[in-house]
Amino acid sequence: MAVAERAERGSGDRKAVEAVIAKLAQKFGNRLVTSRAVCEQHANTVTWIDNQPPDAVVCPQSTEDVQEVVRLCAAARVPVIAFGTGTSLEGQVNAPRGGISLDFRDMNRVLAVHAEDLDCVVEPGITRKQLNEHLRDQGVFFPIDPGADASLGGMAATRCSGTNAVRYGTMKDNVLALKVVLANGEVMTTGRRAKKSSAGYDLTRLLVGSEGTLGIITRLTLRLSGIPEAIASGVCPFPSVEAACQATILTIQSGIPVARIELLDGPQVHACNLYSKLSLPEQPVLFVEFHGTDAGVAEQSERFGEIAKELGGGPFDWAVHAEDRTRLWQARHDAYWAARALRPGAQAVASDVCVPISRLADCVRETQRDIEESGLVAPILGHVGDGNFHLSLMVDLADADEVVRAKSLLERLVERALAMDGTCTGEHGVGQGKMKYLKAEHGEPALAAMRALKRALDPLDILNPGKIVALGEAAHC
Repeated sequence: MAVAERAERGSGDRKAVEAVIAKLAQKFGNRLVTSRAVCEQHANTVTWIDNQPPDAVVCPQSTEDVQEVVRLCAAARVPVIAFGTGTSLEGQVNAPRGGISLDFRDMNRVLAVHAEDLDCVVEPGITRKQLNEHLRDQGVFFPIDPGADASLGGMAATRCSGTNAVRYGTMKDNVLALKVVLANGEVMTTGRRAKKSSAGYDLTRLLVGSEGTLGIITRLTLRLSGIPEAIASGVCPFPSVEAACQATILTIQSGIPVARIELLDGPQVHACNLYSKLSLPEQPVLFVEFHGTDAGVAEQSERFGEIAKELGGGPFDWAVHAEDRTRLWQARHDAYWAARALRPGAQAVASDVCVPISRLADCVRETQRDIEESGLVAPILGHVGDGNFHLSLMVDLADADEVVRAKSLLERLVERALAMDGTCTGEHGVGQGKMKYLKAEHGEPALAAMRALKRALDPLDILNPGKIVALGEAAHC
């Protein structure tokens, strides 16, 4: 593989990189791979951010394996990038300075389940579907659902959320403790299984969302929830985005404990109809779901129906059978692929912002107008219960003018969200793609604090460098 190519990109001294790979080969044997194809698979593959592969991929099987890799890399100042399933959207797994990718596919065990305490302990490579399959007969489940079958370590590293966040919170609310390998190879534990603690700094939440730049997660203690007795799902069309958003606001203000409430605009519904063989009205719709007892979900559904009717929504298409619910939510999770099918050959660029829920309708409406005026294809869907929405922007990368228009659209999207007191990303994270917006969102003092944390925990800047905040070339000297 191209160690020389990586060195030219700035991965450090070529001989040092080769020496690290040679030592890793002695330790890990066929669990170290240097082929170009495999390395490129461990870099960004799902957006238009350039693919920047590592020099080698290592598959650790224990915390001790991770420590050994980090110590060798630290001694030679070679970067280390953690890799789960590669579903991140902002270039988080890229290796702009080369280095070693740690693929956690072999660290995918459930280490302990404490159903009576509603928690479990897992390794970072296990995916959310694998975990819930393991938990299914114990009456509990892990509720965070970002759509993709992502690894739990990656979900914590990017502080993801998803369709259930309106009821169950995001990853920051559902991670109790972490075991983390630091940049010097030492192991840090950030907490215990107690549901709350006032003992010192909240290191767990510091690491959740740090995208592998402050430490490498090797174990997670997760909060679980009881499997609800009854679940009811439904689809409700609305005459406008404003009406759908207003129904969402009134539902939440009324104290109805909705578990999921998702907005799809007309173009996204059209895409889902074609891709998932649905027959929904091609106008703004809400996908909703309620969890609880039989009586509880019936009452919640009825109250939501009354709110929707007052705003011109309906009729309802309820899915009470498990197979119908699964088909409905699978269509929602396949929305990205459905959007891609609208324009075969185009590159799909997914982006998200989040605003206060009271500004969501304004932000979506102005974004729809911007898309139309730009002459682009970009269906919208959103987790409207928390003010978060996504664009699936279809771009012909061979058309330079279209690429310029697409990048300008995404710039305006972020500017619009920030002007409404929102954020440049509600759940995709920063990675490489959204670093440039952090100063406008947080201000220079906050960025200086982030850089200080990075320097304190990773003074050589070897842990996923070039993500979230940049330390500059001085850090690599």
